[in-house]
Amino acid sequence: MNSLFAQLTLADFQQDVARNIVSLRQSQDLFDDLTPDPAEWLLAQKVEDEVKPPPYRSRTPIIDRPFEDAQWFNAIMWPFKHRQSSRFSDGTYGVWYGSESVETTVYESAYHWHRGLLCDAGFEQMGVIAERKVYSVACHAALLDFRQASHKHPYLLHPSDYGLCQSVGSRIHREGHPGLVTQSVRRPAGQNVAIFNPGVLSNARHNCQLTYRLEGEQIVVEKQPGITWITLATARFS
Repeated sequence: MNSLFAQLTLADFQQDVARNIVSLRQSQDLFDDLTPDPAEWLLAQKVEDEVKPPPYRSRTPIIDRPFEDAQWFNAIMWPFKHRQSSRFSDGTYGVWYGSESVETTVYESAYHWHRGLLCDAGFEQMGVIAERKVYSVACHAALLDFRQASHKHPYLLHPSDYGLCQSVGSRIHREGHPGLVTQSVRRPAGQNVAIFNPGVLSNARHNCQLTYRLEGEQIVVEKQPGITWITLATARFS
């Protein structure tokens, strides 16, 4: 571990990165599966509005306004509030992942989506559809640069064994570094950032909406409904 960190340099990272998350193209009524009567949907919505806690209101809105923005929470804060195990986290702390391009986020997220279908749900039928949203988020930080180190430490790019990466992440989290930049595992031409401090992220903006469609042994990705943008063979995820 010490020899690995001794090889690292700092990257002055000042650019937008793409964040790809699950999201519907069109909002859906959460009560339409309870009753077919639209009037009863309105009644259920009224009851929910009366019992749910009031939204956060800052005493210093100029300073804390980002905390009032749902887009900011969805694009930036979600992984820090909902911690889970990932390449650079054992699940005891949150890590935010983004990529240098929308294309790289597609390769990364399609792998995890397909893996979830087969491993977690055991679902292998054709015609499965997922809808996702991509945000552009500004990242301004001095990031630990793992792009060259990965050539000497190939386990940093292992497709499924996260042992070394989680040890790296634990040290970065413990020592308070803001994050790292590394080569993408799923798309070698791309780059990913792993951020441990949300304070270096800002200005979340909607980039595009995507649809993933599992069709036989391939995943078809659409930016515009009905128009294929990227096609990925599921064999590459084996």
